[in-house]
Amino acid sequence: MLLTIITFVIVLSVLVFAHELGHFMVARKFGVKAEEFGFGFPPRIFGVYRSKEGKWKKVMGAAAVEDAQGTVYSINWIPLGGFVKIKGENGDSDDPDSFINKKIWKRAFILSAGVLMNIVLAAILISAGFMIGLPQSLDNVDSHARVSDRKIQVLEVIPDSPAAKAGVAAGDTIVSIDDKTFPDYQELQKYVDQNTGKVLDYQVDRGQQRLDLKIAPQFMKESGRGGIGVAITETGIVRYSFFYSLWAGIKETAILTWFILTAFYQLLKGLFVGHGVSADLAGPVGIAVLTGQVARMGIIYVLQFTAMLSINLAIINFIPFPALDGGRVLFLVIEKVKGAPVKRELEAIIHNIGFALLMILVLIVTFRDVARFGDKFRMLWERIIG
Repeated sequence: MLLTIITFVIVLSVLVFAHELGHFMVARKFGVKAEEFGFGFPPRIFGVYRSKEGKWKKVMGAAAVEDAQGTVYSINWIPLGGFVKIKGENGDSDDPDSFINKKIWKRAFILSAGVLMNIVLAAILISAGFMIGLPQSLDNVDSHARVSDRKIQVLEVIPDSPAAKAGVAAGDTIVSIDDKTFPDYQELQKYVDQNTGKVLDYQVDRGQQRLDLKIAPQFMKESGRGGIGVAITETGIVRYSFFYSLWAGIKETAILTWFILTAFYQLLKGLFVGHGVSADLAGPVGIAVLTGQVARMGIIYVLQFTAMLSINLAIINFIPFPALDGGRVLFLVIEKVKGAPVKRELEAIIHNIGFALLMILVLIVTFRDVARFGDKFRMLWERIIG
């Protein structure tokens, strides 16, 4: 469990720090003063800043800094990412170097920079993964790839199918059938089809566990041939050269972003038309549990998982909902159309309501996580409190 906690803190810190770094860099680029850029969240341990006389000085604890010429760079006690305090972001300053005094397009870019940085982070992580070797489906693998550790893996299990009744789960690796190994999944499907109705001996790997399962294939109307009710694919560790990895990482990030956007669209569509939420949502507890499971698989899987979370964070943050970056950009669009900004008091109230609704959603999802991962959560909590 200690591994779970440490990995979760590191992953969350990287995602949040990258997001805030995006806001910070673009704000500075457009001449907006960042009053403080911190690693972790307050209370402050210590910070450094350049005084108006041009000298670097240290500030301890929560002490105010009044003579800072530029940004206070701080280290804080809560190690969960970071934050940036941008001058005039809340309309409390009309100085030339304040956020509120910049053109609308510049403010929109500053607000969007965190989202863009999370996408960039995902591309960097995936590119690094391709340099080391990244687990991938081999259906459409690039000709430049060097592939190792080929496996036939289960993508999906049809409910009430022979596979489901035998206990096969998504993510399992089919090692052999009747002690026969197969060069690709087409040969495996052919063998299963030829032995419809017979009981076959499956050897399946699930993590570090080897399972021996007896499954009798039957005619599957979904495929029009004999099978056990699973969707399978061939996977392997895919590696590219250094420079080609950069291109492959960008391309893979674009594909993943599109897939996740599509999934979010289907999710929101289901909510609006009254079909409910068909997907499993995970909150902080669920993500912590998943992070621990991924950490035990190895560093390359952590890179892949972090990249996926970074893309998800970017998309969620850009939804035009109050309190999110996308909601703040929406108010800038309204300002552009109206020719005047929305009253600061009204905007603040709307963002506060949006934040409260988001916190309620987090609590609901967390409650579901605790119910779903009850045993794991209890073990995690017992380790935390000793």
